[in-house]
Amino acid sequence: MESQAHNNNNNNNKGVPPAGIVYLTKIRRKEFAIGFHKGLILLITFVAYALFHASRKAPSIVKSAWDPQESNTVATNGTAHFSLGHDGLPTPPPSTPSGWAPFTGSTGKDKLGQFDFAFLAFYAVGMFFAGHLGDRVDLRWFLSVGMVGSGVFACLIGMAYWWDIHILTFYIMVQMAAGLFQATGWPSVVAVVGNWFGKSKRGLIMGIWNAHTSTGNILGSLIAAAVLQYGWGWSFVLPGLLLVLGGVMVFFFLVVEPADVGFESPYETTTHDAEGENLQLVRLKTEGIQTLGNRNDPAIGFLEAWQIPGVATYALCLFFSKLVAYTFLYWLPFYISQTRIAGSHLNDKIAGDLSTLFDVGGVIGGIVAGYASDCLSARAMTSASFMLCAIPALHLYRAYSGISLPVNIGLMMLLGMFINGPYSLITTAVSADLGTHSSLKGSGRALATVTAIIDGTGSMGAAIGPLLAGFISENFGWGAVFTMLMLAALLSGLLLTKLVIGEVREKLEVFQRVQVIN
Repeated sequence: MESQAHNNNNNNNKGVPPAGIVYLTKIRRKEFAIGFHKGLILLITFVAYALFHASRKAPSIVKSAWDPQESNTVATNGTAHFSLGHDGLPTPPPSTPSGWAPFTGSTGKDKLGQFDFAFLAFYAVGMFFAGHLGDRVDLRWFLSVGMVGSGVFACLIGMAYWWDIHILTFYIMVQMAAGLFQATGWPSVVAVVGNWFGKSKRGLIMGIWNAHTSTGNILGSLIAAAVLQYGWGWSFVLPGLLLVLGGVMVFFFLVVEPADVGFESPYETTTHDAEGENLQLVRLKTEGIQTLGNRNDPAIGFLEAWQIPGVATYALCLFFSKLVAYTFLYWLPFYISQTRIAGSHLNDKIAGDLSTLFDVGGVIGGIVAGYASDCLSARAMTSASFMLCAIPALHLYRAYSGISLPVNIGLMMLLGMFINGPYSLITTAVSADLGTHSSLKGSGRALATVTAIIDGTGSMGAAIGPLLAGFISENFGWGAVFTMLMLAALLSGLLLTKLVIGEVREKLEVFQRVQVIN
């Protein structure tokens, strides 16, 4: 009777499993355990978002070919087209310092900035709409379409190499569309992972899982650099094709909710009545979160999501946190190449390779921040502590990174840990916590909407930070840029003051109750 009632309850909320899972189950002739599905969800969403980030790295690699004045090295592809050698493989085009119009000449840097800003701005705006839609449609379809669309537009940028397109409007328009499609990714993957994993150890799990960002950055850099010699178009086309294939993988294998394959939500448990025949769902009140609704429940409104306690605060905090993080993402290789380390300058390739260690530090920071927030049950205290520690780390890197290469590496990884740690925590575990907040009272679904609000606001900071860094460094020097970054880190930490006080008060109350009992 218990099993039958359990199955009946799940069938009421059950969606349609993806075709790939149905096929694998038929081959196995046995249902997969929930552990398999959880592992598969983490793997698929990890790969999916890593591919999103891999496609974003192509522009930073190709800039040296579009505008050779950006680099100390000579571009390898200019305006020449590749040809096939006798072995059937592409042969490198002739070397030329002319670059690729319209990104050459005295206004080349400005146009490259417009190219980057077009993507980031529309990504930030699109994020708000993507989250609103994500809570109202099937996330498997939503994420698949987003990945395929992003891949197609990345390929279009690459095809401009063979189509010999030199019109700035083309590149800007394609980047705008790419930003909108890429905005589907983050709300979708966080919502899916949130559907499968309860609050217990969420910070640690998502801290490890969030390594997909740095993994994608590194993978994208390696792919784009490896094929650049055959024509810069390949640096966009290959990551774009991988995104399309990733979209196909998501469509056939992503299980959005546990109920789709006959399991209960991690936010629900079952209890028996006196006769042991009827089952009822019970909210896990000790976690202070709502019972997730099924896909037929009404999704929460955009303005309602802003009113969830903590959403606006964390969104503004992430604005400044992501401003700092993305300034390093776009400018760190250039800064390293322009800074003397042990009395000499590094070439562009070594500077680019060295900058990936910032992402390595970010992976460590994401895991440490997630684990600490789980142990302390204090997301705000952890995030604020990391951002405030980033201030002296920024000063140390600016003042002492030129002493030697080992010192530069150590300080850079420390900086990545403190900057990307809270960034990772807020965009994953915090977003999932707030998307299942107790104030919703089980009235609707909000995971994707809340995630989009927080990361969308943060992405606005990501778009502004690199622009400010370019302007300030050119007019006032790099010291002023680091001052700006330290101020942003301070504001990010201070914005969490009220939430930190609330967590401290809660800890003291618990301690006092324990003392009374003892």
